[in-house]
Amino acid sequence: MRTDLFDFELPDSAIALHPASPRDSARMLVVHAVAGSCALDDADLADKSVRDLPGLLQPGDALVFNDTRVIPAALSGVRYREDRPANVSFNLTKRVDANRWKAFARPAKRLEVGDRVRFGHTGDACLLGVLDATVSDKGEMGEVELAFDVAGDALDAAIAAVGVMPLPPYIALKRAPDDSDRAAYQTIYADKDGAVAAPTAGLHFTPELFAALSARGVSKHFVTLHVGAGTFLPVKTDDTADHKMHSEWGSVSAETAAALNAVKAKSGRIVCVGTTSLRVLESAANDAGEIQPWTGDTAIFITPGYTFKCVDVLMTNFHLPRSTLFMLVSAFSGLGTMRAAYGHAIRNGYRFYSYGDAGLLFRESEKR
Repeated sequence: MRTDLFDFELPDSAIALHPASPRDSARMLVVHAVAGSCALDDADLADKSVRDLPGLLQPGDALVFNDTRVIPAALSGVRYREDRPANVSFNLTKRVDANRWKAFARPAKRLEVGDRVRFGHTGDACLLGVLDATVSDKGEMGEVELAFDVAGDALDAAIAAVGVMPLPPYIALKRAPDDSDRAAYQTIYADKDGAVAAPTAGLHFTPELFAALSARGVSKHFVTLHVGAGTFLPVKTDDTADHKMHSEWGSVSAETAAALNAVKAKSGRIVCVGTTSLRVLESAANDAGEIQPWTGDTAIFITPGYTFKCVDVLMTNFHLPRSTLFMLVSAFSGLGTMRAAYGHAIRNGYRFYSYGDAGLLFRESEKR
């Protein structure tokens, strides 16, 4: 499909720089898909709050969350080459092995294979105060590979000591990360280290909201997708078929797969919290819609025309123009529906992107 079909005017002021407080006070636009070429009207949209979610779901429905934990993957370093230092910033994107990470570098033109980079406090002799790496490979579009001098748990601890939370560039270019982001840019149920971007729809949940959902008879289940920085990248090709997705590691346990299949068997709905949870389940499901235990890398790229296998409802934040995520929601509820819904959101002051408000999207086949 033509990429420009997914373009729209988004005011710069619509991108949220800070999260709602408390988390579940964020606004939520409920979007019911319309059939074919039918126009979206006011009956198909409802301005709600995230706190209204229990009343919008049914007993027997299942919420699916991504339990990945964001690591402080934004690193500032000094490149040393023949005693000529240069400042370079990195965003780690994907772990290669015990001591190597893929990363986006800015400015990458300052780096060559073999360069040494030092992170942290260079005057500190403690391992956790300084971290060294070698540029072991250099790719396209600013991507490099870093081979660190330490590995495994020691490397994890060192990154945690010298890194900061990797806020999306749309936020980071306007303000520096601060101490509050360590908690704010993390879901309350984060469990498995490995993401370099948050599964942001999950940022809206609180213990109080979990209790209300349980009282409503809505179950909760967890999958894992270690979100990569590729989620930040716009589609720069003229045709979506020419865009290359970065792969991300994910997992669905046998217990979770069985539980979700049982929900479907009883006519309950699978409600994914975030596009990351959706992409994991759609990667794990077979053509009959049965969710299989699954572990591996996925580069699934969902655009209009995709046939969804198992997901019925999607809760997700508002995404940027020409992004793979706006393409995904357009596949889920229809391009015309989502363009109209986003127009409504912009006119009514909804907050966009990682720290922004939410939408609750129903597929065309779902009843209100």
